[in-house]
Amino acid sequence: MTHSPTTKNGFPHRNRDAICSTQTSALDRLLAIMDRLRDPDGGCPWDVEQSFETIAPYTIEEAYEVADAIERHDMTDLRDELGDLLFQVVFHSQMAQEAGLFQFEDVADAISEKMLRRHPHVFAGADPRDAQDQIHAWEVVKAEERAKSGKTDTSVLANLPTALPALLRAEKLSKRAARVGFDWPDLSSVFDKIEEEIDEVKEAIEERDPEHIQEEIGDVLFAVANLARKLKVDPETALRGTNAKFDRRFRAIETRLNAQGSSVQEADLETMETLWLEVKTTE
Repeated sequence: MTHSPTTKNGFPHRNRDAICSTQTSALDRLLAIMDRLRDPDGGCPWDVEQSFETIAPYTIEEAYEVADAIERHDMTDLRDELGDLLFQVVFHSQMAQEAGLFQFEDVADAISEKMLRRHPHVFAGADPRDAQDQIHAWEVVKAEERAKSGKTDTSVLANLPTALPALLRAEKLSKRAARVGFDWPDLSSVFDKIEEEIDEVKEAIEERDPEHIQEEIGDVLFAVANLARKLKVDPETALRGTNAKFDRRFRAIETRLNAQGSSVQEADLETMETLWLEVKTTE
């Protein structure tokens, strides 16, 4: 099969020989594989029919799998999951290239330029910075970039994706606001706010208003996310850790009940709570 040297949108075809070559770079090989998979003439039917919208959920999933491998300290899995995440970048870039928008090289160039621009103390001879200074400078540069972008949303809260996990977005929203002074002065104030929100949940429960209950539960979670931020704790990481702990302990209860010839379906709450405490104290 013969391929033309350029696509209909003016971007060059990848060198298909790179797929089997041992002399090409690993990245060029991956780009050539992606190009071949998306080829309507003999490519993979599933890959060909995908769009940015259908692939986006996989991109999010792969990012979480990278985080999971890191939490498990499994470096072999981390290597593989990083490859899966890189493939997502390549997939989106290939679809953009087919639409005449940009190609993978443009993505790489854009992030390179951004890193150079945001680290003048490393690449442009600016005064040295400590980590805290860099965080502040980073926000200043990002604000300047937003202002120059021509986008109508120039809010301090701009460009925080709504697709982020809600708890993570809550932490980021409050962090943005805190950087311009909209923040509780101390931890005591945050605890007061959490207690206030819990009281409002109780009031909503007494009213038997499901929508109001949902709203107030959200307020509690938002306040707790602020507590995590002020304590420099990532709330997503903290909750993932608690989820894993619950999973581990509950499975241990199941194992102990099975050893007794019983099950969680048969055991009463008192028995399971006793076993939970036993498992907790032996960890």
